[in-house]
Amino acid sequence: MIAASASAQPHHGRARSIGHAATAALHDELALEPKPGLVSFANAGSHTDMDAGTFMRSLFALRHYFPQIAAAGAAGARFPVLEVLGVAAERRMLRATGGINTHRGAIFLLGLLCAGLGRVTAQGGALSAHRVREAIAEDWGGALHARLSRGGDSNGQRAARRHGLRSAGDEAAAGFPVLFDTALPALRTPGLTGPAARLQALFHTMAVLDDTTVAHRGGLEGLRYVQRAARGFLDAGGAARPDGTGHARAIHEAFVARRLSPGGAADVLAAACLLDRTCERP
Repeated sequence: MIAASASAQPHHGRARSIGHAATAALHDELALEPKPGLVSFANAGSHTDMDAGTFMRSLFALRHYFPQIAAAGAAGARFPVLEVLGVAAERRMLRATGGINTHRGAIFLLGLLCAGLGRVTAQGGALSAHRVREAIAEDWGGALHARLSRGGDSNGQRAARRHGLRSAGDEAAAGFPVLFDTALPALRTPGLTGPAARLQALFHTMAVLDDTTVAHRGGLEGLRYVQRAARGFLDAGGAARPDGTGHARAIHEAFVARRLSPGGAADVLAAACLLDRTCERP
């Protein structure tokens, strides 16, 4: 946990701790295996253009971004400042990966969380997920809503418009309901720890998220398939089952056969890992 008291550690030290937690959270997500259709250290999932090495190069390129945006949040920076930092981080990612998008969604989501964590630690008091959510809404909620009206032409944004889905921007403007109300509670399921808890959180997220990464590659039919598979896993007992890992591996193979990769859910899992690493449990 990261101390929220302003006197507990210097300003730059708190930002650095938050940044390190963000990088570790992304590594938590990458290391999870089996992970249906997604890149892990075991295999490249449904991807032919990236592997774990690509992700590690991207993580190294982003190592300074998360402390920087946490410090900006602590200083009360306006949203355009955060956007500039995010755009620069995306350029560094693309240079490191040879133009492959490994972490664009995470740059936005975890970057905003780092800013919120920085803001709350600067204010002092208990560091909770609820306070981080409130800080993001209070400081940058208006800008996040305004950002929606600008539209966008990413693969995910086009898929959201085409299929009438909730985009990552919609989730942000709404206060990240899937992250705070589904993924984080699932990650903290009593009796589950480590990879089992992360697997449970991933499947809970897949079951409810309008994952535009899936919709881009597999259309609405592919998204519904992913959601049904996730609900089936959870209904059968989820990661708490003795054979939960085997069930997840079978779903992984089915996703790979269909070239489905729930990258949006992976970003949300990493974000939940960040909050779990930094925030007190209720």
